[in-house]
Amino acid sequence: MKKTLIINGHPDAESFSFAISEAYKKGARESNIEIKEINIRELNFNPNLQFGYRKRTELEPDLLDAQSKLEWADHLVWVYPVWWSSVPAIMKGFLDRVLLPGFAFSKREKSLLWDPHLSGKTARLICTMDQPTWYYRLVYGSPSHNAMKRGTLKFIGVKKVKITAIGPIRLSKEDFRLKWLKKIEKLGQKNK
Repeated sequence: MKKTLIINGHPDAESFSFAISEAYKKGARESNIEIKEINIRELNFNPNLQFGYRKRTELEPDLLDAQSKLEWADHLVWVYPVWWSSVPAIMKGFLDRVLLPGFAFSKREKSLLWDPHLSGKTARLICTMDQPTWYYRLVYGSPSHNAMKRGTLKFIGVKKVKITAIGPIRLSKEDFRLKWLKKIEKLGQKNK
C-alpha cells in the first residue's frame, strides 16, 4: 500500500487549499491508502534559516516530526497557492528548515555535486492561482512549478512530479470549485 503525505502550505485554514487537501484525503481513504498530513500553518517553528548552512539551527519538535513523515511517505502531495510566482512565505520557511543537508541531501566533499536522500518517492503539486493557468505558463514560464519540481523535489531525489494547477480562483464560481474538488478526490482515489 502506498503511504501518502499531504503537505498543505496555505497559512489560512479557511482557504480553498484546505478544501483541496480534504478532497484528496477523502478520495485516498476511499481507496484504503494510508495518509498522514502536515498543515504547515499549525507547526510551531521559526521559518527563518537564520545562519544559512554555515551554522546549525536546532530543529523544533514539529520539524523533526515533519522529517519523519517525509521519510515515511512514498507519495508527497503538496497543496498551496501561487503567490508572487512562488510559494507562501511559511511554506518557503518550512522547505528551508526541513530539507537540510544530511537529511534531504548530502554535499559531496570537494565537489559541486550532491547526493539526494529522498529518492524513490513520487509527488503531486496541487496549486491554486488567481490567473488563468495557461497565462501563468505562457507569459511567466511557471516559475513556482519549476522551483518546486526541479529546484526542490528533483534536487532531493523525487523524480516523478506531476502538477495540477487550478485557476483563476479569484472571482471563480462555486460550480468551478466543486468541479475541481471532485477531480482532486479522484486523484486521491488513484493516489496520483
